[in-house]
Amino acid sequence: MKMPSQPQPARARRRRRSAAATIHDVAARAGVSVATVSRVLNRKEIVREETSNQVLAAAKSLRYVPNIAARSLSIRRSQTVGIVLPDVHGEFFSEVIRGIDLAARRERYHILVSGSHSDVGEMIEVLEAMHGRVDGLVVMAPDVAIDSLREQLPRDLPMVLLNSSDERHHAITIDNYGGARAMMRHLADLGHKRIVFITGPATNADARERLRGYRQSMRGLTRMEIAGDFTELAGHEAVKDVLSRDPRPTAIFAANDSMAVGALSALRDAGVDVPRELSVVGFDDIPIARFVTPPLTTIRVDIAELGKRAFAVLLDALARPSSRGKRECIPTTLVVRKSSSREGETP
Repeated sequence: MKMPSQPQPARARRRRRSAAATIHDVAARAGVSVATVSRVLNRKEIVREETSNQVLAAAKSLRYVPNIAARSLSIRRSQTVGIVLPDVHGEFFSEVIRGIDLAARRERYHILVSGSHSDVGEMIEVLEAMHGRVDGLVVMAPDVAIDSLREQLPRDLPMVLLNSSDERHHAITIDNYGGARAMMRHLADLGHKRIVFITGPATNADARERLRGYRQSMRGLTRMEIAGDFTELAGHEAVKDVLSRDPRPTAIFAANDSMAVGALSALRDAGVDVPRELSVVGFDDIPIARFVTPPLTTIRVDIAELGKRAFAVLLDALARPSSRGKRECIPTTLVVRKSSSREGETP
C-alpha cells in the first residue's frame, strides 16, 4: 500500500527555493544552449548582441554567480591578477591599486593585493602564495634588488614590474630624474640657490633617481641633503635640521609629497611662513597635495594611470605570453601651487 507523501519541512522548502542558480537555469531562462551561455559569460567567441543581451539579462534576473573553480578549469584562467606592493598604506599605493582595479573591472578581472613590507623574504612568500591562484602579477619592488628575486620569480607567470627593471619581464617606470630636474629648474627660476633635499630610502629606485636629478641640478652649488624614508614623520623631523642651519635654506625639496606634507606641518608649528620665508615642494601629486595649506607645488605623476597601464601591459602579456619584455616610462609634469615663490615674496 502506497503511503501518502509527507509535507516537506518549511526549512527544506526554503533551501530548495534559495538554491543558487546554475548555468542550466540561465540557459533555460534565456532560451539558448548552455554552450551559448558559456560563450557569452566567458567572452570566448563573438555572440550576436541580441542573444548576448538575453543571456546577461537572464543571468542578472537569476542572480547567477559563475562557479569560479569550474570556470578556471574550463578556460584555464582565474580571471584574477595579483598585486604585490612594498606597502598597502598611503595615498600613492592606494592610487596604484585604484588604477589597476578600475582597468581590471572593465575586463571582468578581480584583483588580489598583498604588501611585502619591502622585505625580500616576505615578497618571495607572497609570490609563492599567489602562484596558481592568479593569471598574472603586477609587482612593485623598488626596495629590493631584483637580482635577488630573479630565481624566485615564476617563469610561467606573466608579470609586470613597476619602477624596477628586469630583462625577462615587462616593466613600467616613472620619469623620476626628469621630474626632479624640472622641479629644480622651477626653484632656480624663482631665484633659490640654497635648496635642501629630503631624500627617500637609499635602496629605493625612485628615490635614487630623484636624488640624482637634484644633485645634477646643484652642480656648482652647495648640496644640502637630509635622509628621509618617504613618511610624513621623516619630513616633520627634517625641519629641525633645516631651521638649525646658518644660513638657512630658502627652499625644501622633499623626495615625495608625504614628506613635504610633514615638513609643512612642522614649519607651521614653528611659526615659519610658507612660502614667504621658506618654499616647500614635493613629488608625486598625491590627492591631498592640493588641499594642504598652502597647496603644494609638486611633480605630478598620474599614479592611477600608472596602475591602468600596468594592467593593460599585463593583459597584453596574457594574450601573448611569449612576447618580449616591454619597457614604458610614465612622464611627469610640474604643478605649481602656492607653496613655492621667491624668497620673501607671497605668490
